[in-house]
Amino acid sequence: MEYDEMLNRAIEETPDIDERGSRFTVPDPVVRPEGNVTIVENFQELVDTLNREESALLKFLQDELGTAARIDESGRARLTGEFKQRRVADAVEGYTEGYVICSECGLPDTRIVEQGGADVLKCDACGAITSLGE
Repeated sequence: MEYDEMLNRAIEETPDIDERGSRFTVPDPVVRPEGNVTIVENFQELVDTLNREESALLKFLQDELGTAARIDESGRARLTGEFKQRRVADAVEGYTEGYVICSECGLPDTRIVEQGGADVLKCDACGAITSLGE
């Protein structure tokens, strides 16, 4: 068998590779009003999926939405004020893009580390180090 034939056969037998981001999907926040508070029912699921500290995501949501927030005994986020699901989802998406997804390779295999006295995003997949604009 010639090289070109072997190459064509290998290409035909190679499975299709999914898009890079397809293995990482962030669930939509499940929000519901409770008086003058908005509850994020699946806050813990979001934290687990993003692989970040509860306090970091909560602080970001507070800053983005311009509100006070806390985590209740059930692990849900309680945001002071009324917020639509789309607004909370946009804030979670902003956090994901800025603090989870690597700007170089687009993968979520990152962690926040301190380097030179500042927090940076370090990608375990490609090794990129990106400063976090705080």
